[in-house]
Amino acid sequence: MNDLTPSPDILDPIETASRDEITALQQQRLAWSLRHAYDNSAFYRKRFDEAGVHPDDFKTLEDLAKFPFTMKQDLRDTYPFGMFAVPREQLVRIHASSGTTGKPTVVGYTRNDIDVWADMVARSIRASGGRKGDIAHIAYGYGLFTGGLGAHYGAERLGCTVVPISGGMTERQVTLINDFKPRIIMVTPSYMLSILDEFKRQGLDPRESSFEVGIFGAEPWTNAMREEIEQAFNMNAVDIYGLSEVMGPGVANECVETKDGLHVWEDHFYPEIIDPTTGEVLPDGETGELVFTTLTKEGLPMVRYRTRDLTRLLPGTARSMRRMEKITGRTDDMIILRGVNVFPTQIEEQILKCRGLAPHFQIELIRKDRMDAMIVHVECTATEAATEARAASARELAHHIKSIIGISTRIEVHDPDDVARSEGKAQRVVDNRPA
Repeated sequence: MNDLTPSPDILDPIETASRDEITALQQQRLAWSLRHAYDNSAFYRKRFDEAGVHPDDFKTLEDLAKFPFTMKQDLRDTYPFGMFAVPREQLVRIHASSGTTGKPTVVGYTRNDIDVWADMVARSIRASGGRKGDIAHIAYGYGLFTGGLGAHYGAERLGCTVVPISGGMTERQVTLINDFKPRIIMVTPSYMLSILDEFKRQGLDPRESSFEVGIFGAEPWTNAMREEIEQAFNMNAVDIYGLSEVMGPGVANECVETKDGLHVWEDHFYPEIIDPTTGEVLPDGETGELVFTTLTKEGLPMVRYRTRDLTRLLPGTARSMRRMEKITGRTDDMIILRGVNVFPTQIEEQILKCRGLAPHFQIELIRKDRMDAMIVHVECTATEAATEARAASARELAHHIKSIIGISTRIEVHDPDDVARSEGKAQRVVDNRPA
């Protein structure tokens, strides 16, 4: 693999600024963001007033701990536009992700928000080893999901030639990779393994591909998977992190020269680590729940948004900004399956739509042909035990899950009382994927 360390002259000055300079900028921008949220969002004005805090109470970075948290449920409760801090007419784009109640979580962006997002993704691609003039093959999904368009605008901002192929049609993906010879691919790591399998199916040597940089996100992945991809393609594989509530992809990114954790772009996103039970802010180096406050976002500012992701903050290395370790887990029961967020309650809602199924179920996660997959184990009702009725119920449930949640699943309909019960909290998810 080639050495992709960037020359210092192509970096944004803030990337190598002193901690004092970064802190001063954060304090200035946090003061603006808190005031913007309070003055322009009825949601935040009410939330701050209820907590007995005011933007004027913010004097130092430590004062941020006085302000209340924002939760994913807040976006559901204010669906669709109740949390925005600008008139809807000033939003130039809306994205959304599936929610547990059938309503999506809606986020919106002003023109300046889109520009900042593009800048942060461009910075992330550059940190990964991408450069102006590279061909970037973008196989993240396009649409309401922030991955595809976020990567797309960032690659264009950097000056790349973008191939917006989106996901699926793996055979065609490999054909275009061979024909166009992209240097960069942006995709979920699990789908990259499917592309690898297609290379082998076509009798092609992946190490002879044009790829030098792979930027992988939207789902957790291990260093073991990194090593497999890097060895298979003779390329550098780096991690990108983001979430739609805070912006989308490009909140943090690994630097290709170190690959030692994701540098948080602290000039636009202020990170905290808290005790997930008490909410107490933890010092750098301790593992807890990751919390973000946006510093420059206009359309949908986020104040102390609880991501539910577990990690820790570490000092900067390749850049001055602090690093976050790879996500080690979550504090809730959300499943990330091939880049789609899935909650067991969503599955339950679809089961309840099916007349022949009882509300006893268990989700099994497996890995098939290197792709994560889901099996839903559910019981038939006593009156719908015939084989034909079970098959019809399975098809109906699979259809609901695909159309509402957006994932394909295998449905196994069992006899009444066959799905495992628990005397305490139901164990809804059984993860049988290899470590």
